[in-house]
Amino acid sequence: MKHKISILCIALLFILVAGCSDGPKPDPTIKEYMKNWQSMKFDKMYSMLSDKSKKEITKDEFVKKYSAIYGGINAQNISITPVIPKEEPDPDKNGSVAYTYKVKMDTLAGPIEYKHKIKMAEQEKDDKKNWFVNWDYSQIFPGMEKGDKVRVHTIKAKRGEILDRNGNGLAVNGMAEQIGIVPQDLPGNGDDSKQQLAKALGINKEVIDNALNSSWVKPGFFVPIKTIAEDDPRLKKILTIKGISSQSIETRVYPYKEATSHLTGFVQPIKANELKKLKSEGYQSTDVIGRRGLEKFYEKQLRGKNGGLIRIVDEGENEKRTVAKKEAIDGKSVKLNIDMYLQRALYNQMNKDIGTASAINPVTGEVLALVNSPGFDPNDFVLGILGSRYQQLEKNPKQPLLNRFAYTFAPGSTFKPITAAIGLETNKLNPNKEVAISGKKWQKDKSWDKKFVTRVTEVPSVNVNLEKALIYSDNIYFAQAALAIGKEEMVKGAEKFGFNENMPFDLDFENSSLTKEDIDSEGMLADTGYGQGRVEMNILHLGLSYTPFINNGDLIAPKLVKEGNPKPKIWKENVVSPETATRIRSSLVKVVEDKRGTGYNPPLKGIMLAGKTGTAELKSKVGEKGKENGWFVAFNQKQPSLLISMMIEDVQDKGGSHYVVPKVKKTFKTYMKEKPLH
Repeated sequence: MKHKISILCIALLFILVAGCSDGPKPDPTIKEYMKNWQSMKFDKMYSMLSDKSKKEITKDEFVKKYSAIYGGINAQNISITPVIPKEEPDPDKNGSVAYTYKVKMDTLAGPIEYKHKIKMAEQEKDDKKNWFVNWDYSQIFPGMEKGDKVRVHTIKAKRGEILDRNGNGLAVNGMAEQIGIVPQDLPGNGDDSKQQLAKALGINKEVIDNALNSSWVKPGFFVPIKTIAEDDPRLKKILTIKGISSQSIETRVYPYKEATSHLTGFVQPIKANELKKLKSEGYQSTDVIGRRGLEKFYEKQLRGKNGGLIRIVDEGENEKRTVAKKEAIDGKSVKLNIDMYLQRALYNQMNKDIGTASAINPVTGEVLALVNSPGFDPNDFVLGILGSRYQQLEKNPKQPLLNRFAYTFAPGSTFKPITAAIGLETNKLNPNKEVAISGKKWQKDKSWDKKFVTRVTEVPSVNVNLEKALIYSDNIYFAQAALAIGKEEMVKGAEKFGFNENMPFDLDFENSSLTKEDIDSEGMLADTGYGQGRVEMNILHLGLSYTPFINNGDLIAPKLVKEGNPKPKIWKENVVSPETATRIRSSLVKVVEDKRGTGYNPPLKGIMLAGKTGTAELKSKVGEKGKENGWFVAFNQKQPSLLISMMIEDVQDKGGSHYVVPKVKKTFKTYMKEKPLH
């Protein structure tokens, strides 16, 4: 009998256990809920809440709150995992079971990591029992209660500044004036004040009306209209208009304006499409980003990393606790070898012309100036350039937005020292041999048809050697030299000077070029000898190409950023022999110091210069008259510390390269005498 009872009890127990195991378990629900949370599928999370929780918060409120908070804190790399115990937790007196879960995420205020509890309740829905989440506000952040808010504050990193070699700021953190209106301060209907302000700022009155009609505006709120520079001459008059006021705000400032515009570039607010790509790098919608020039190139170094603060406050805005805090890391400043005294002196010599210039220390490679003329005011772009103003810049025939120092041009006769060096190094040019050349025009033979090489000025001597050819800048001599050298050696020789490769420099420059494909005829080879044809050089590389004549044959690499050790970096060693370097250098001295030289006038007292002039004619076909670009490259002969290269466009009616020579010499005079480099 006992045996039968035991069997019956075991059978009943099995039935009870089996019955319990058939019911729903909370584990799948909590796992699915956490999965949706981690994926920020807040609407699906809400569908898994208990009826009791849904009475506390609507779906719309739930989704908006989570979306706003997670978006505001810039939540990324979210990991939310439940801790599933080996045995199902015991229910409390209300039938709920509690689970622990772990949260990890990255935010603008740094990483957040915590453990918290979540309760599950079993309820019947559609005639089926299942487990649902008993949600409360602490699920957003532990300690949070109904009525509490999450406050997010970005701690802005200060952008690093761009400084010249002497600490002068080229791009600095400064102040600007934000012009605005407090609606209740406007007299009458405010139309008169708005009209006056629109006229002063060069905007339409509708822009002001639209700003004042924004949904957030209240009578006592300051409504920003436009930001202008602190030293803007319009400011004083604007602030006399009734109802108009201003606030000082931090902004990026470019003190030297047009003189450094293409060098520094500028920053602007980050765009929505950029933010999508860069959000993972810590960028936020309120950040600025480098658009051009050094601001763009050194963006990572300059911008720093923002910090942040995430707090929970009650309904009275009293802080309850800090969720996370990260201090900002300010950007690093960039100190350049640029000398603003020289940069501005060069720009002032060119500011009514179209052209470009560079200045280097030819011994150390330090880049002392990079100038583009005309320039533009980068502050306009930072403060919000008007569409009409931008159109003026774009349509200006002088193209002030074009960065000429980054592009290449035909160097004209400033290329002749390179041709001479190639000829000497290949033994295809005898420097002492006097070549008989007469007249202003020459062609190799009748196969050239209408093709002639023309001298700019007639050389007073029939017999021309290398020195005389450089002094008088004789196109015919160098055309014949190029034919003697040949296409293959001409290109190889140019490549020793850095042609057809990237210049080792921080900024992106178009490469100087001369390829075999460029030299497609004897006539083109002849033109190449005196810097025409398809020879192309950027202004900085042109200056660097003269450094082998100063440094016993070594081509110096350019250095833009100031380093503790000014020791030169060699781009290419032994480009020419010391003998070739000395010979060409002595001839370049005579180009400037000899009264017969093309670079003599005006004579400069007290500073002995060496250099070469050049005039490049731009024409699309033989026989036509084209525009001319004037060039001059010069360096101080004794203990060389400054080499200037300058190109000015449209000099055909200004005397060609002779229009450029005085500008370079005046720069040497003011710079070397008043502020010598050491």
